[in-house]
Amino acid sequence: MLKKEVILEGLDCANCAAKIEDEVNKLNGVKAYMNFMNKTLTLEIESEQEYKNILQQVKTIVHKHEPDVVVKEKSVNKSNKIVLILEGLGCANCAAKMEKEIRGLEGVEFAAVDFVSKKLTLEISPKVNRSELNKKIEGIVKKIEPDVKVIFEENNSKTKINENNEEEEEGVNKKEIIRLVVGGAIFAVGIIFNFQNWLELTLFIISYIIVGGEVVLRAIKGIARGQVFSEHFLMSIATIGAFFVGEYPEGVAVMLFYLVGELFQDIAVGHSRKSISALMDIRPDYANLKVGDEIRKVSPEEVNIGDIIIVKPGEKVPLDGKVIEGNSMVDTAALTGESVPRELGPGDDALSGFINKNGVLTIEVTKDFGDSTVSKILDLVQNASSRKAPTEKFITKFARFYTPIVVFGALALAIIPPLVIPGATFSTWIYRALVFLVISCPCALVISIPLGFFGGIGGASKRGILVKGSNYLDALNNVETVVFDKTGTLTKGIFEVVDVNPQADFTDEELIEYAAFAESHSSHPIALSILKAYNKDVDITKIEDYEEIAGHGIRAKVGGKEILVGNSKLMNKENIKYQEVETLGTIVHVAVDKKYAGNIVISDAVKEDSADAIKGLKALGVRNTVMLTGDSKAVGEKIATQLGIDEVYTELLPADKVEKIEALDAKKSHKGKIVFVGDGINDAPVLARADIGVAMGGLGSDAAIEAADIVIMTDEPSKIVTAIKVAKRTRKIVIQNIVLSLVVKAIFLALGAVGVATMWEAVFADVGVAIIAILNAMRVMNTKSI
Repeated sequence: MLKKEVILEGLDCANCAAKIEDEVNKLNGVKAYMNFMNKTLTLEIESEQEYKNILQQVKTIVHKHEPDVVVKEKSVNKSNKIVLILEGLGCANCAAKMEKEIRGLEGVEFAAVDFVSKKLTLEISPKVNRSELNKKIEGIVKKIEPDVKVIFEENNSKTKINENNEEEEEGVNKKEIIRLVVGGAIFAVGIIFNFQNWLELTLFIISYIIVGGEVVLRAIKGIARGQVFSEHFLMSIATIGAFFVGEYPEGVAVMLFYLVGELFQDIAVGHSRKSISALMDIRPDYANLKVGDEIRKVSPEEVNIGDIIIVKPGEKVPLDGKVIEGNSMVDTAALTGESVPRELGPGDDALSGFINKNGVLTIEVTKDFGDSTVSKILDLVQNASSRKAPTEKFITKFARFYTPIVVFGALALAIIPPLVIPGATFSTWIYRALVFLVISCPCALVISIPLGFFGGIGGASKRGILVKGSNYLDALNNVETVVFDKTGTLTKGIFEVVDVNPQADFTDEELIEYAAFAESHSSHPIALSILKAYNKDVDITKIEDYEEIAGHGIRAKVGGKEILVGNSKLMNKENIKYQEVETLGTIVHVAVDKKYAGNIVISDAVKEDSADAIKGLKALGVRNTVMLTGDSKAVGEKIATQLGIDEVYTELLPADKVEKIEALDAKKSHKGKIVFVGDGINDAPVLARADIGVAMGGLGSDAAIEAADIVIMTDEPSKIVTAIKVAKRTRKIVIQNIVLSLVVKAIFLALGAVGVATMWEAVFADVGVAIIAILNAMRVMNTKSI
């Protein structure tokens, strides 16, 4: 399946977004995931040839629901992308005007103003004259906002530092406020003074047109495209209906307070987006590329593998690479959530997202920006909400049926009682039906639930825990069994040779040398410990043949001799009599020309917080903890006892681990989940088989990020406890929002039906509850209380 992304510019209706996603998913050969927060629709299609046709169908669906939304293909050309900073930008409406005018310039293929970060992102034609384009852009910006300063690439570094030192202000729509103030003032005059009926009606109509004219217009556009059940339609019918039954002040007041609520709602959602964009601040703005003796400031996308970059104190490492010169301390908090800096020197890996603290580092780039650690993390966090939790899916479906049912209920409420109940008037029951309509909008649910999960994923990311989707975060609430791989997960994975036991015909040095030659092609921690003990360069030209026997060891031919290095299974397989050793280390047996040469004992240390992780899991209600290892029974059982693990399975091959997971899976309850925690490199099959695969120590590990559902960027098992706590906190807040929204709406729907609730209460039941739910959802981002 090919993945394509389209931007839905101007999308601000969560309910409409859910409908769009549902309809696009019904297209043949298409899977669609909507990210309302980023206004991005991700499409998975079968072939490139079908894309144009599918895109046209998507545009038709989007314009049916939201006629004012612009559908744009998301495509980034490496050499033609420019990011400018609009210093001093404080008006969201002005930002939209700038974006519209700049998009119309010749040679501009794409333009987007991010009001929160104050950035203008451009994609331009390769043939465009950059200096002329810069002048035109500056002219447009100055015309709309004279005090805004346009900072071009060469000045981006200085501006970014200034931006970080400045307190960012929340933008508000000046046009909306002016409309509310003017319309509200006229409404107040009509209420306070006792005018004649015709003059009073005129004042209320003028106030209504100023305040609610745009809402009515959008409702009409929606009806013209067959989209009747929108919030604009509900508000328009309710308020216009109020005029017809003679309740002029209430008709204006409902629209007035609806727009005030919408304004606060936009501010709340904007604040949440700002929290996420602060998290996204790990993205580097530039790279110092070394070309000969010259240093050029370029976009990270323009740097290639093998190029040399310079990272000065205070700057972010823009791309993954290896340090070739310089020593410095680096802050890894943005990637790992840990405040303790680490030291980098020549030969060390420097990952994008690190912040250089003191020295100057010269780095050779090993990955393109698109494949770098920071790019993958950004992609994971930004697109995590495309994988929806069951709760989100339910709410989306619920909202689709809920609104039409309430609308038809309101219609029945307006017509049936006056015909059935003696003395009942149509005006009374129509008014009650209009109150019913105002309450029916499902905004509180549709916006706050995804926002809650979005915040949970962001909060986990702040702690160095990357969750690939809301569904995985939600699943952590039902964990019954946590299965750990031993090496590199519960133990440090730093092996050392602690004992050498040669047979009579061999010396310690010979035994280590034979083992080192056989293990020279392996990157396994045990192999590396043997090579470290050998402490000499291995002459690989002497190795005539090499074979790795999965789960057993290695066979190699060195200088005409056949060397066998591995576990007891290998010795048994080759019918070699070996010496049993009683020890808690890992035993590596060595045989030369089918003759047993001796064994090497290698030991691994348990991580400091492994025991705390097991205790924490049990405190959270996890029923069973299991350890799987290829090590001997003695080693496995000792570590399991030391850590308080319930079950341990030893001497396992990779395929055996999958079988154990399947056996455990058969014992779990209907809703129960099994988590497997491994290093993500040699545990890919088990990670895939478990309900939730967690890769430990994913910092810089491509395999870990690809294979797992959750990636813990540090080597701390205790982060699994943190991840479950974040999940539980997220679900708690989501459930609070669901209960709050449904209970309040149910109460006011009942009160409205019997005539107790007026439109004033109805506005609270709709907009007020939405604001409370959104503010509550934003609490998930706060990780201090976890």
